[in-house]
Amino acid sequence: MKYKDYYEILGVSKDASAQAIKSAYRKLARKYHPDVNKAPDAQAKFKDINEAYEVLGDENKRKRYDQLGSSWSQGAEFTPPPGFEGFNFSNFSSSNAHAGGFSDFFSAIFGDIMNEQARGNSRTYSSGFSNFGDFSQFTNQTRNAQARSQYTSQKPKKDENLDIIQNITLNVDDLINRPKKSVTISAYQQCSHCHGSKQGFCSNCAGSGIEKITKNITFQVPKSVSENQKIRLKGEGKVDAYGNKGDVYLVVKIKDSKYEIDGFDLIKDIELLPYEGALGCEKQVETPYGNVKVKIPKNTSSGKKLRLKGMGLIKKDNTKGDFEARIKIVFPKELTSEAQKLYEKLKEINS
Repeated sequence: MKYKDYYEILGVSKDASAQAIKSAYRKLARKYHPDVNKAPDAQAKFKDINEAYEVLGDENKRKRYDQLGSSWSQGAEFTPPPGFEGFNFSNFSSSNAHAGGFSDFFSAIFGDIMNEQARGNSRTYSSGFSNFGDFSQFTNQTRNAQARSQYTSQKPKKDENLDIIQNITLNVDDLINRPKKSVTISAYQQCSHCHGSKQGFCSNCAGSGIEKITKNITFQVPKSVSENQKIRLKGEGKVDAYGNKGDVYLVVKIKDSKYEIDGFDLIKDIELLPYEGALGCEKQVETPYGNVKVKIPKNTSSGKKLRLKGMGLIKKDNTKGDFEARIKIVFPKELTSEAQKLYEKLKEINS
């Protein structure tokens, strides 16, 4: 049995913080997850990554690993460290430890804990640990107590890692009429069957401890929503081993092919022929609230805006922004001979 350097597997230093270890694990888990990475060695690497995080992500296991690891040479064959010569490690084989996807190395160190968590008995170990540094704390303590300390009945504070953040695109019609919308959410979470324990063979996650979730959620567009605002869907996120549920946050992106959006105001180009701008006219203007007849005054040039009050987006106080018809003078693609003569005559008059 060879020593496994969990720090090297996660690519972190031995003094790395808990947050750095968690970040490294997430990055590698996403990279080598069997659903994403189809390389032949991806599954083996994924199991090593999960095993490394199982140890380094737990304060007690990490401390135990650091003390044992300091007495073993990296890559060397297994040799019990001082104080463990009389300890029977054969009791902690992978089969006895119920460690499933864990390596023999892991089982040799943590098999006792895994055993007692699985069987729930109160067997004690009084010899061996008392001669090895801080392991004296385990002398005459039951493995049940160790398990209970890790899986306390008191639920922890909400873990933001259970939240899912995803963009959603809305248009002007969505913002005004506030319909019910459907969104598909995809994310990875701790396996809901084995709760990430990876003990034995879990058909749901194939021993990886992680599963992919995909679901459709229907929600109603809230009033007065704006660009980059987050819509919270409570309890629709990931689920942990305690049954705690995260939230889904939909980050609003607004895009519309008909209108420009300036805060709560809407802007739309209105095309006029040169004579319509010069002489004035009436135009039907499309707005989110229906077509409106707009009177164009004489001598209206490109860029001028005609404001229609209260025909924009709805604000929190139920008032509305404005609608601006922006004039754009355009020319016909082709001029008739008669129109050509008229433009030439106009040129002579203004010369």
